Amino acid sequence: MDIDLTYSGLAALGSGLAVVGAGLGIGKIGSSAMDAIARQPEASGKIQNAMIVAAALIEGAALFGIVTTLLAVFK
Repeated sequence: MDIDLTYSGLAALGSGLAVVGAGLGIGKIGSSAMDAIARQPEASGKIQNAMIVAAALIEGAALFGIVTTLLAVFK
């Protein structure tokens, strides 16, 4: 078995897991934010700002995961 092929397969698996994890996290944040806005419409601005910050942090973590897996392949 070629070691480069193994690294490529593991990197693809790692990138996929990072993307799926980020999608699930952002979906959970959006769902919770919509529930919170439905319960307290007057606080929608604060809830929306907190949701955007949290989604950006999750997206950054996913991007970090993808970059590290690509670095493992193209070392």
